[in-house]
Amino acid sequence: MKVVIADDHRLMLEGIRNALEGSDDVEIVGEAHTGSQVLPIVRRETPDVVLLDIRMPGVDGLTCIELIRKRHPKVKVVVLSVFADNEHIQGALKRGASGYIVKSINPFDLPGALRQAVEGTVYNAVGFPEQTEDTMARSAGLTEREIAILKAVARGLSNGAIARELWVTEQTVKFHLTNIYRKLGVSNRTEAARLAYQNGLVESPIGEQ
Repeated sequence: MKVVIADDHRLMLEGIRNALEGSDDVEIVGEAHTGSQVLPIVRRETPDVVLLDIRMPGVDGLTCIELIRKRHPKVKVVVLSVFADNEHIQGALKRGASGYIVKSINPFDLPGALRQAVEGTVYNAVGFPEQTEDTMARSAGLTEREIAILKAVARGLSNGAIARELWVTEQTVKFHLTNIYRKLGVSNRTEAARLAYQNGLVESPIGEQ
């Protein structure tokens, strides 16, 4: 099984590579760090499957799925993402993904899950961890302090209010927010708050109490 892997985090790429290289029937034929690199690699290597993240610079993962399925219909696409909510899962599957794997999957199970998607025996999400209120946050690598700040943002608190509540400076809050945005693949507090709501970090949408 020839595989192309695509993720903008180099550490994640290395982890995926390590997980797949332990399987005798998997050959990694290409790696991409941006969405715009994916199509040229697929055209050159003609893999059996592309394993990609949804959030990538250049061309996002959802667009990549559509382009791959249109231009290379024999190539399967499987999403490997931190997001475990129905909106992201259905968005990927509707665009032609053969499977959706959550990044919290045990690395030893990744080759098997990928193989199932390629063989057409699974058409939904696999790799869900035991559900807790901060599953998404922990899967994204957020620290306890970052989770607390994300929850505060989702409750609609300003940086000043968060600083007072957590007994830290506003500069510290801003520093943590920068890390939160990067880890979640979002660009502002509104997007971060929406993800927090979608994944159960807060009980009600912003503005509804």
